[in-house]
Amino acid sequence: MGKFKNSEFVKKGYLDALVFNIGAIIVGLVISASMILFLKESPIRVFGTALGRIFSDKYTLGEVFVKATPLVFMALAFAFTYKAKLFNIGAQGQFYAGCLAAVSVSLALGGKVPTFLLILIVMVLTFAAGGAVGALIGFFKARFNANEFLVSMMSTYVVQAFMDFFLRTVLRETKAEYIQTDPIVREAFLPGILPGTRIHLGTLIALIAAILIWILLYKTALGFRIRAVGNNPSCSEHSGIKAKRIFIIAFMISGGLAGMAGLTEINGVQHMLLQNFNSSIGSFGIGIAILANGHPIGIIFSSILFGFLNVIGTTMGRIPGLNIPASIIDLIQGIVMTCVIISYFLRENYRKKKEKKSLMLGEAEA
Repeated sequence: MGKFKNSEFVKKGYLDALVFNIGAIIVGLVISASMILFLKESPIRVFGTALGRIFSDKYTLGEVFVKATPLVFMALAFAFTYKAKLFNIGAQGQFYAGCLAAVSVSLALGGKVPTFLLILIVMVLTFAAGGAVGALIGFFKARFNANEFLVSMMSTYVVQAFMDFFLRTVLRETKAEYIQTDPIVREAFLPGILPGTRIHLGTLIALIAAILIWILLYKTALGFRIRAVGNNPSCSEHSGIKAKRIFIIAFMISGGLAGMAGLTEINGVQHMLLQNFNSSIGSFGIGIAILANGHPIGIIFSSILFGFLNVIGTTMGRIPGLNIPASIIDLIQGIVMTCVIISYFLRENYRKKKEKKSLMLGEAEA
């Protein structure tokens, strides 16, 4: 027992984070379940029926991972800058930039180049599109000491305006009846990797990306510099680390990760771009990153959890004979997200009190 208390898992606060996060999820689910009572339905019956349908149907279970795939990229985008104590609130805009790049290249080159080469080109350009938006935010932070929170947030509206402009002009579908693009050709689809489901290559790419980001942050010199700037920018400058350069690099990589989510959605699932497409994915990415305590590997599991919440909400709305509206999806995710964010502040308050108590005990012993 003593060894466990002195282990790195406990010392680094991972145990506290785990306890608070699990508690937040349980509270969120209990509150969500209580909402079903207002519909005069039994929460146990509704959740039980939905869970039975999910785990008995391979296609529905596969949807959990399909929904989780872009969330991995969006959560990594927020977590990456946060390691440098920067706040990338504009991942939604970087996601839209990636979507624009993905659909434009897929429409232009689809059927003209081999699928493998096309996917590779789209992957590079979606990363570049999102990365360019992110790098611009980092530049304003480095050059003018602009508030990255506000700049990144406002950049979403700018990119969204560009997206709407293109959807109404050069990218608009051939009949010009809807504000959307034409569907991309099948040769531009991300290949499926599990028959009987919609799980595609993007899921594997997301898992690899999370592992690579973990390696970059904790096993490379660049990752050390990013974390050093996050811990203390002034001291890192005195030790030879150029913090301003780190601002730009961190935001560029973060934006590229958000752009990659556009690849998985356009080429993996949607196969076209619509106006106001997936407008809440950026905010969910923030909550997932907080739930995972910013750890790239933890983000994989947190994203799967939110993918599961999305699917269970959808399944509830499709149960015959039950009066469950489709909005239950947003309700469950929103309540759990709120509980997770509240638990973060409670956890930080608990950590500070714990450190203060430890310091006082140390001084008393001295």
